[in-house]
This record gives sequence, structure tokens and C-alpha cells, in this order.
Amino acid sequence: MDSEKRAQILELAYAGVLADSVRCLGNEGILEKVTEQKKKEQFALGKQQAERFGIQKPEEVFTRLSEIFNCAVWEIHSMENGFTAESKTCKLCAIAKRMGTASPCSIYCLNPMEGMVKGIDPASTYHIKETLWDGQKCVVEVR
Repeated sequence: MDSEKRAQILELAYAGVLADSVRCLGNEGILEKVTEQKKKEQFALGKQQAERFGIQKPEEVFTRLSEIFNCAVWEIHSMENGFTAESKTCKLCAIAKRMGTASPCSIYCLNPMEGMVKGIDPASTYHIKETLWDGQKCVVEVR
């Protein structure tokens, strides 16, 4: 098996495991509680996580994670005092919807990214304008 095919299989398997964990946490009625606990951890460790991934600027949170995980493909659009990150596809969201789970967006994507953005720039604001779970695309505004 060539390495590209192997990487695709691993990416889908990883997204599938995350979606399944959301299904299990939701079925047990603890998804919201675990999401809030993880959010605190993700915010506390955001700077270190960004450093582990070699991320130095808030924009790189989106672009580097796209490169590493190949799950959501984020595009960056500059604006006055910040940028907007937009994605029209997400493997995790698509798999979770097919499985009939709750949304995996906060626990595995948006909260960890916010933790890294604020770890790099504590004064930044991070506003989720739309998600693929409820809309046509994910849009995050960072100022």
C-alpha cells in the first residue's frame, strides 16, 4: 500500500474514532460535561499545544491543523484587525452526521483551536459565526 493511501485510511479511522467517542459520550449523557472539562484543559494547555505543532501565529492554528490532520481544510481571509477562517468540508463532521451522533465540533475542533489561538495571543477574540454542523460551512472570526 502506498503511503498516500495509508494516510487517507488513517485520517478516516482517526475521524471515525472521534465521532464514535462523541456517540458514546452522548449516549451516556455526559458529552456536555466532558466538553466543558476538556475546554478548560484545552485553554490551559493551548500555548504548549501550539508550540508542539510548531504554530507561532493565530492564523497558523487553522492552516497547520489542516496540513497535519487533513480533516477540515481552512482558508484564511484577512480583515481589519484580524482574519476569518472558513472551511466548507470536514471529515469528522460528515462521519458524525452519518453516525447520528451529537456535534463533535466543540470538543474536538473549535475549543482546542480557540485554546491555541488564545495561548498564542491572550488578547484575541474568537467568534464562531457558523459551523458545518448547523450550516453550510464553518466560519471563525479572530480579532
